[in-house]
Amino acid sequence: MPISHGYRRKTRALMSRNSRERGKSPISRLLYEYRPGDRVVISIDPSVHKGMPHHRYQGRVGVVVGKRGRAYEIEVTQGDAIKTIIVRPEHLKPLA
Repeated sequence: MPISHGYRRKTRALMSRNSRERGKSPISRLLYEYRPGDRVVISIDPSVHKGMPHHRYQGRVGVVVGKRGRAYEIEVTQGDAIKTIIVRPEHLKPLA
């Protein structure tokens, strides 16, 4: 049987929480409003599958470009290219 190359391949350690972080996510992450130009850190919440970015963007810092429904458009660099990804606020943290 061929090896699966699915969306969450090789993410067992990357998308798992330690014992102190388990349980429901704080609601403040959902309620935070980002404005265009804000810098954010992409921090994937593994308990929420909807609006989850690809695991290659985990830990990256991006700039909010706009809002699309409940999600945000984030510009992130990948090498020399600038990618625009769509991420829901559960997977974002403001850069302090």
